[in-house]
Order: sequence, then C-alpha cells, then structure tokens
Amino acid sequence: MATSNLQRSATFFVVLAAGVIAMLTVLPFIETAIRSLAMDQMGISVGPDGQMVSADGAGTGIMTVTVFGLLLNLFTIAKIVLWMVLVIIIVRFIFLLLMMTSIFKAGQSEVASLFKTVVSIVIYIVAFFIIFQSHYPKVELAPLFTGSTIVGIVVGLALQDTLGNLFAGIALQADQPFQVGDVVALATGKAGVVESVSWRGVRIRTFQNKLIIMSNAVLGKEAIEVAPKDNLNARLVFFNTLYTDSPAKTIQVVREAVRQVENVSPKKRPIVRIRNFGDSSIDWEIKYWTEDYTKYNETDALIRQRVWYAFSRENIGFAFPTRTVYMQSAPAELTAEENLNSTVDLLSRVPIFSPLSESELDQLAKGSRARVFAPGEAIVRRGREGNSMFIITRGSVDVQILQGGEVMTINTLRPGDYFGEMSLLTGEPRSATVAAKDETEVLQIRKETLKPIFEANPDLVKAVYEEIEQRREALQSEEEGTAEVAKRRSGVVLSIKKFFGIK
Repeated sequence: MATSNLQRSATFFVVLAAGVIAMLTVLPFIETAIRSLAMDQMGISVGPDGQMVSADGAGTGIMTVTVFGLLLNLFTIAKIVLWMVLVIIIVRFIFLLLMMTSIFKAGQSEVASLFKTVVSIVIYIVAFFIIFQSHYPKVELAPLFTGSTIVGIVVGLALQDTLGNLFAGIALQADQPFQVGDVVALATGKAGVVESVSWRGVRIRTFQNKLIIMSNAVLGKEAIEVAPKDNLNARLVFFNTLYTDSPAKTIQVVREAVRQVENVSPKKRPIVRIRNFGDSSIDWEIKYWTEDYTKYNETDALIRQRVWYAFSRENIGFAFPTRTVYMQSAPAELTAEENLNSTVDLLSRVPIFSPLSESELDQLAKGSRARVFAPGEAIVRRGREGNSMFIITRGSVDVQILQGGEVMTINTLRPGDYFGEMSLLTGEPRSATVAAKDETEVLQIRKETLKPIFEANPDLVKAVYEEIEQRREALQSEEEGTAEVAKRRSGVVLSIKKFFGIK
C-alpha cells in the first residue's frame, strides 16, 4: 500500500513538472506577441539604449511608460514564480525517490523529516536568489543581504529558546540516546516511558500515568538513565535474613523462587548474593533480568511476595532491627495436641491411608509438615523426581499437562484432595504439573516419614497400593486382562518395597 502511494505521488510530480515546463516554454511566445500588440496599439518602440520612444521618434508619456513597464514586470514575475514552482517540484521529487529507494527508511523517521526540511529550505533560498538575479540583473542584492542579517539577528534573539530546542533536537535525533518505548530515569528522580520525540521536546509517560513534557534544550543538560525496550535490563531487589540462617540454603531457595516469576528472563540465571553484613542481619540482593522493563514495579513486588512464601515454607526468617522492640499480639493458636489430632483426622479421611492403624496415623501425622504456596506457584513439576505427596488443607490447585505445545488444565483439586502418591511410594517422576490456583496450604508427607511405618509392618505396602489401585482402575481401559493387572500390581508392589528398602 505504501509503495503504491509513493508511485502515485511520483507520477503526479512528473505530470505537474511537465505542465510547468510547458508553461515556461510557451510564456515567452505569449509575452512577445502581447508586447508587439501593445507597442503597436500604443505607438511606441524600444530604442537601442532601452528607452521607449514613439513611432515618430518622439518621447513617450509617463502613463504609457508605467502601463508598459507593469506589463513587462507581470511577465517577469510570472516566470520567476513558475521557475520556483519547478524547483520545488524537482526537490520534492528527489526526496520522494530517496524514500522509494529506502534511504530514509533505514534511519529514524524524525531525523529524515528534519534533514529533508532543512535541506529543502536552503535549496529554495539559493534557487530564489539565482532566479531573481537572472531576471533582474541590475537589482543589487547586497543591501538586501545586509538588511536580512540585521533582521536575522533580531529574530534570532527573539527565538533564542526555540532555536535552542531545535538544535538540541537535531543533536538528540542524530545521537539517538533513546527511542519511543524506552524507559528513562531523569536526574530529578522521575521515570517513565518515552511516548514521542520531536524537534521541540520529549513526552514521557510516568508510571503514575502522568505526562512529563521536557524541551530538548533542558533535556540535553540532564543526566538520563536509559533502559532500551529491546534489551535485557537488570533489576536489583533487596532483602535480609537472620545470621542463624544458612547462606547456601538461602541462595538456593531464593533463586528457585525468582526463576518462576513472570517477566523474569530465562536467558540469564538470577544472581542471589550477600550485599553486606548489617548490625542485626545479613543483607542480600537479587539481580534479575526483565523481558519487559516497563513492568519492573510489578515484577519487583511479585519477587518479594514469592521470597516471603519460600521463606515461610523453609523456616528462613527475616531479621528485625535489634534496637527496635517488636511487639505483636499473637492470635490464639491450637495446642500441639490439638494440631496433632487435627492432622490425624485429616489423614484418616484419605482413602489410601485407611489400612493404617491409629498409632500408625499418629506417627505419620507427627512427621508431616504444612507448606504454604503463593497463587500461581508450582508445587510439583512434570518430569521432576519426587518422594513426597501432598494433601490440600486450604485453597485449591490446578493439575496441568503439556498438550500440543500448550499448557492445559485437566483438573482442579480442593481441600481434602491429594496428589503425588505414586511419587511418594515409588519415587517415579511427576506425571503432571500441579500449581496453586490461589494461596494454598498443603500437608506434605515425605518418604522418610512413611518408611519406618512400612518397615514395622511390611504388609501395609500391599494394602496401601490396593487402595491406590482402586482409585486408578476407574481410569484404566477395560480391555486389560486379569493376568496383566495382577502382574502389573505385583511389579508395582515390588517397586515400592525396593524404593523403601523393605525385603
């Protein structure tokens, strides 16, 4: 579409130029004919010295000279105008050809437009003086230049700020320190996204949705920090921990939490490092790279949220200043016995643990741990090895699989539901990704907790698996024969015993 418009414009310029050239060609003949007719009507002629005299050789009247001179000047002015029109057509046609050959497309559009305007004005001024001098050779242009210089000085002083913005804009466009869509931070502390760049100034949309309009002259004197839109720009997020917490564990937990946050680029591994040893804490910094820097505020906040949840799960504490007394009314909490009874009651309602006795359920409840996950955070990931299962106590989770290159949610589990039981019993990789739909609390049961129970009562292995098998049979094909089912069950039971080291 753009190429077609350029071709139509080029055709228009060619036709218009041909018309002007034709008029310039015909105009001298018309001028000669009208001059001859007028001289015959007025009875005058032009002598060898250029003076107009009557046909009989006498002088002419003032009125006759004025009328005849006005007629000649009209033709001269018409020719000057036509020549200037032809110059303008040619200049515009040349720039149009440059655009068609993509010379200006490679650069920034503002630079091309500004260059075209400046060059065009210079050519027009030079062409006008040449054409004018050729038609009025006796007119002295030196006084005109002198007068224009004085006028130029006066105008320059009056438009000092405007010209300053113009030349500063030319410098900015040539250097191109930033483009539309880049995030810039000014020395004044203001930051935002560049909306437009012109010869006069720059428009910046702040993250509070306010508009900053700065002139180029002022902007040229500012220290500007630029985050290009097509670049991996880094961010720093700070936190602290207690001196009693392991730095190695903190690095591992935080890095894993940060890698799962949206807008954190997977192309570069997040860096978690100790920034300082404070008076009452180890001070840390997280360095990560964003995919879209305009969303860094939301990304920073989400990283802080994920770090809090990760610390809550792993019993890593944030440090409080030792010089501050931190007092908080703790809510009424259940006693240890009440918590244990509540966990036993929850486990007793899980079908796969129905073969366990009351004492075995108590032992399992004591080894279980509560974990809290943030909305959207993955609890288990497909293909990862696992040795634990989870029972939902609060919130909900989505069970997701990869189908056709897209993540599909195939089920939603709620309080009382459980998942990951086969990884707990056999250590096999996770068959699906399970992510928290909202803030979710789960009860985690690990291999280390279940192993002593199985060792004390090996017959429980088969009983527990029978419960799992009943749950799975509803999803299995009816074409599978009884012998195959028995063989598969026997193989799985052996795998469970081998995983737990039971003979």
